[in-house]
Amino acid sequence: MQTSIDRLANWARQGSFWPLSFGLACCSVEMMHVSMPRYDQDRLGIIFRASPRQSDVMIVAGTVTNKMSTALRQVYDQMPEPRWVISMGSCANGGGYYHYSYSVVRGVDRIVPVDVYVPGCPPTAEALMQGIFVLQRKIRNERKSRMWYRK
Repeated sequence: MQTSIDRLANWARQGSFWPLSFGLACCSVEMMHVSMPRYDQDRLGIIFRASPRQSDVMIVAGTVTNKMSTALRQVYDQMPEPRWVISMGSCANGGGYYHYSYSVVRGVDRIVPVDVYVPGCPPTAEALMQGIFVLQRKIRNERKSRMWYRK
């Protein structure tokens, strides 16, 4: 059963995404398309932030190498709770074209917990918007009350 406090908190969280762009390759160009006038993410309350301490969603787009994995984990650890991760593109989802390379992490989910996977190489802006809507629906249905004095 979902309380009214849960509904209010989930409504506020789903309507004010502040994503952090962790763009590593060509998928990040498609991420830029979402903020342009055709898709206009600002009308949905999605405003990109430059600092991980101000963001609650991290969008990982592109190939993650072994050397970059420590930086990715550090950025994830700097984000405040609650935090979510969207893995965008086949390179971030499972290594992509460079899957068999010795220096590539075969999926960002080996480093940080991923909430939504957006497929494609590169995925379109519509696919990223759909992934954002899926994450919003997931947040809306969250039933875990968090008391402010408990962690």
